[in-house]
Amino acid sequence: MAALRVLVGVKRVIDYAVKVRVAGGGVQTQGVKHSLNPFCEIALEEGVRLRERGAASDVIAVSVGTRVCQETLRTALAVGADRGVLLEVGEGAAVGPREAAAALAGLVGRLQPHLVLLGKQAIDDDCNQTGQLLAAMLDWPQGTFASRVELEEGAVRVEREVDGGLETLRLRLPAVLTADLRLNEPRYATLPNIMKAKKKPLEIIPASALGVPLPLPRLRVLKLEEPPARGGGQRVQGVPELLERLRSDGRV
Repeated sequence: MAALRVLVGVKRVIDYAVKVRVAGGGVQTQGVKHSLNPFCEIALEEGVRLRERGAASDVIAVSVGTRVCQETLRTALAVGADRGVLLEVGEGAAVGPREAAAALAGLVGRLQPHLVLLGKQAIDDDCNQTGQLLAAMLDWPQGTFASRVELEEGAVRVEREVDGGLETLRLRLPAVLTADLRLNEPRYATLPNIMKAKKKPLEIIPASALGVPLPLPRLRVLKLEEPPARGGGQRVQGVPELLERLRSDGRV
């Protein structure tokens, strides 16, 4: 089986361990720790494992965003990606699933990968449509929520979790896959690999230079606000009193 080129999409998000704060109608990001989206870590780990097994020739990590995303790409390089590509957009530009998919589609046309791996969703905005939109734009087969991936000659076999159990798909390459939690256990970047990552190539390409015009955003966040504080519990003596409390509060 010929070695394949794998493209892995990674996203910079607020670290999962950080308590999100809302200020000024939006999420407070200044001075807050950011990290690689956990589902993107799983997709990246799978790409690195494919290369270690000899099934992939090189793994390219790509991110769509501003210059601050270089830190995320360096983390991906330390984990095992061979090179990184930042598709740069202007400060304050709205990058939703359609915009990210359009930018990735332009890069796919330039690099000609055989397999594109993405996380099934992002933990900051819960977006889970980028992979599907990218597959539609490229007219490629797609395997979403993959919990197992096996490469075959000219194809990839994907096991995915559905409501009724497990579903197995065989997709012709090139294809787009999105990673689920149970696909693998991501590795940690070791200090030697972090140092080596500084010497790996990281290319910055303006998203507008890919020949694919980014669509105008269809989504606009009006405001964000924290949920109201939970009230204290109340003890009742029995079901009649419980029903009376519920009626008085307008619950039933």
